[in-house]
Amino acid sequence: MPTNGLHQVLKIQFGLVNDADRYLTAESFGFKVNASAPSLKRKQTWVLEPDPGQGAAVLLRSRHLGRYLSAQEDGRVACEAERPGPDCRFLVLPQADGRWALQSEPHGRFFGGTEDRLSCFATAISPAELWTVHLAIHPQAHLLSVSRRRYVHLSPQEDEMAADSDTPWGVGALVTLTFQDGQYCLRACDGRYLRSDGRLVGGPEPHARYTLGVKAGKLTFKDRDGRYLAPGGPAGTLRAGRSTRPGKDELFDLEESHPQVVLVAANHRYVSVRQGVNVSANQDEELHHETFLMQIDQETKKCTFYSSTRGYWTLVNHGGIHATATQVSANTMFEVEWRGRRVALKASNGRYVCMKKNGQLAATSDFVGEDEEFTLKLINRPILVLRGLDGFICHRRGSNQLDTNRSVYEVFHLSFSDGAYQIRGRGGGFWNTGSHGSVCSDGERAEDFLFEFRERGRLAIRAGSGKYLRGGASGLLRADADTPAGVALWEY
Repeated sequence: MPTNGLHQVLKIQFGLVNDADRYLTAESFGFKVNASAPSLKRKQTWVLEPDPGQGAAVLLRSRHLGRYLSAQEDGRVACEAERPGPDCRFLVLPQADGRWALQSEPHGRFFGGTEDRLSCFATAISPAELWTVHLAIHPQAHLLSVSRRRYVHLSPQEDEMAADSDTPWGVGALVTLTFQDGQYCLRACDGRYLRSDGRLVGGPEPHARYTLGVKAGKLTFKDRDGRYLAPGGPAGTLRAGRSTRPGKDELFDLEESHPQVVLVAANHRYVSVRQGVNVSANQDEELHHETFLMQIDQETKKCTFYSSTRGYWTLVNHGGIHATATQVSANTMFEVEWRGRRVALKASNGRYVCMKKNGQLAATSDFVGEDEEFTLKLINRPILVLRGLDGFICHRRGSNQLDTNRSVYEVFHLSFSDGAYQIRGRGGGFWNTGSHGSVCSDGERAEDFLFEFRERGRLAIRAGSGKYLRGGASGLLRADADTPAGVALWEY
């Protein structure tokens, strides 16, 4: 399987919350740090980096400043080091309740405090030296077992999650990390939670919560009994084993989850590579050969379509479209035109992709008609988490409206019908638009929304009024944006 950016390990970004429920913050003035912020923004986001010397220590880099947290021998802390030195090395000590203690590796003292009175001088761990870890990355990703080099996915037949897949293909490979009382749960694509004995359960019960740990830049998941999740047996079933110390079997990477889509042509058949390298609309059901990974180039906004069994779609002689390319090039890039419930694709020769009479696709049309339009369906987000420039979308407390600036996220359920999506929240209520562009979450009837995948990892959501959903100063979700950019784009 060619790489070309298909498998990208996510940098571990997070916020650290102290015992007073305030976030560790890096300030530009004097490169000082404090714990005064009530929510997670850019200044409160830290990037975890492994020790370059391959030791057990980690480095904490401020996403805001691009500099490293350091602790001197006298306990003074700052975030001014442009390059990591010995004073920047910390040991992460996960506690039973899910919180972390951070210990200066060279000096042996613990980091903690309140407001602007932070230091790294404590000789023992007290509540003031404990930090709750709040992941700042998008919580929906692929989970890779480091030892087996296999991806975790839902196995409905065995009713388990297993690390036995060579590629993170299909909806079953989506894993959602949910934050619950200072710990994390692993949620399968069907909404169930992984319990430490390997069973899937309906809610985030205590045995389905894990303490995040870090070793050699990789993630570990420790259950309430102090045992670590690991793939076991020939099937790679994910459960807590006997180990109370993480080795290679207990290490995991999180990888970016790109959209996987199916396309339906005007003949109501799925676009497929089942019968060979020709990309053709000739199948009546959506299976592995009908699923394509869609990647958007950040500069050109053009996209590629990748088949795990064949390769990238590419333009060949006489306008034909074959799934044979192993590398991204100009001929594998397609411009997407969003046409309401349908899309049109323009190839590198400047012509639109159409369906020929035999079902094969070719870029030979100068205009868009029925044969040049396709229905594009996102298949690997049955549950959806949305994050904008200011934070995650969540229900507003005591209201039917939706906030767009929350540091905690909420999971919404997604359904699809004839080129449009329906979004359902907790309690089963549907998203709907009201007067003056307001968006509510308690609709009895589903309203259709159009998804437009505009940038890598970001989509625009268009309401029935033709306006795009956006965040803004009010913190409320509204459907009144004219263009799909800025506050009208959502990480998904």
